[in-house]
Amino acid sequence: MDFSMKRRTLLKVIVLGDGGVGKTSLMNQYVYNKFNPLYKATIGADFVTKELQIDDKMVTLQIWDTAGQERFQSLGSAFYRGADCCVLVFDVNIQRSFEMLSNWHEEFLKQADPSNPESFPFVVIGNKIDLDYGNSRMVPEEKARDWCASRGNIPYFETSAKEGYNVDEAFLCVAKTAVACERDCEHDIYIGGIPETASEVEQGGRCAC
Repeated sequence: MDFSMKRRTLLKVIVLGDGGVGKTSLMNQYVYNKFNPLYKATIGADFVTKELQIDDKMVTLQIWDTAGQERFQSLGSAFYRGADCCVLVFDVNIQRSFEMLSNWHEEFLKQADPSNPESFPFVVIGNKIDLDYGNSRMVPEEKARDWCASRGNIPYFETSAKEGYNVDEAFLCVAKTAVACERDCEHDIYIGGIPETASEVEQGGRCAC
């Protein structure tokens, strides 16, 4: 067997949240180390991939970016199903984007229909903490952490996609959480079948969630 065709575990990650909270920017910062200050609404859904190593396991994160606009919310259950982790993103400067987390959380569980919804892995990201040096912040960190704690102690990260602050840490936790909670059916793929993969090997250690 050609060792260049090593098998990888594919982890499907769905990123949800209101439009404009920075979902695409977070993904681009994580995968490509780039930030585009010009906002362009995502139409429908798109994905990027990134390889990393969790302890002795090679995984490929397939991160799906979704449109936050209401007219694109109904992407269909087929899109959500098969996900290994869901990332909920809000803007710490917009109260409504935080209040909508419950809707996104419920929508995902309804559409994905996981076998054990109580233990399905979520990660919450409060983005744009750099805006106006924090002076325009509307959602206190404690309030966000309380929301996460009330839903099974969901890991919570505060990030700046623009500055790259805490972005790698958040997605590393996403990967580790998904690996730890892998369901009975693993999704193995050949590395040759992954388009536009940004490679990075990140050595183990516990997720500080």
